[in-house]
Amino acid sequence: MAETTTFQAAAYTAQGAERDRVTLPASLFDGTINMPVMHQAVKAFLANQRQGNASTKIRKYVTGGNQKPWKQKGTGRARQGSIRAPQWVGGGTVFGPIPRSYAQYVPRQVRQLARKSAFNARARENAIYVIDTFAFESPKTKQLVDLVTALGVADQKVLILTDGVKPNVFLSGRNLPTVHVMPYTDASTYHLLWSDVVLIESAALGSKLEPMEEGGESESSESRPRRGAESGRSVRKAASKAGAKKAATRGATKKSGAKRPAAKKAAAKKSAASKSAKKKGK
Repeated sequence: MAETTTFQAAAYTAQGAERDRVTLPASLFDGTINMPVMHQAVKAFLANQRQGNASTKIRKYVTGGNQKPWKQKGTGRARQGSIRAPQWVGGGTVFGPIPRSYAQYVPRQVRQLARKSAFNARARENAIYVIDTFAFESPKTKQLVDLVTALGVADQKVLILTDGVKPNVFLSGRNLPTVHVMPYTDASTYHLLWSDVVLIESAALGSKLEPMEEGGESESSESRPRRGAESGRSVRKAASKAGAKKAATRGATKKSGAKRPAAKKAAAKKSAASKSAKKKGK
């Protein structure tokens, strides 16, 4: 029976925090490495990138040369039939390149085997990292640079494979010469062998990792002084309101105390006036 090989990969968050190692799916990472198949796939990939636009003219396509430059005999020079012959400067080109296709076809099963071999080659080198999720709200190159720096692969060629098309992640890495971002399903043998390190989103491998809450303690510690400051502010506001109320009550008591003697005086005047009126009536 053939021995089954299992690989484990380091797992990280999108911010670069380390998580528990994960086991890579055995259906893809089984230790198979086929060098001739990978060579064929890479050679076909590079050949298919060629446009084949090189073009030269043979003697019949060069303008001129419709008559013999001199007569056949009697001049002492070598016989010539046209000034556009290949041996003439400005003449036609012999067996020169013409536009053609350089495309090479590789069967689907061969391509799949080559891709599988490339993944296993990187897994044997421990060059595959699993990222829980790439949830970029907006394109931010600094966020991707921080991730690559935290993983310690800033000086290497990094291939990032996302779960489906994620424009924000692609735009974040577009300006980085050593970082290439593409969907997991679009990765070819050439891209895997081009890279030194492969970052794969967990959902692309079939087992999504739940995002890990980071910086909980720091956030709570930061929120504590804020809460203390807010409570201090509320206490100050309450104290100022209480002081204002006390001042208002004191002013009211002073006003009422000032009004009482005036009321007494008015009452005394009224009583004196009534007494004088009574005396006059008598």
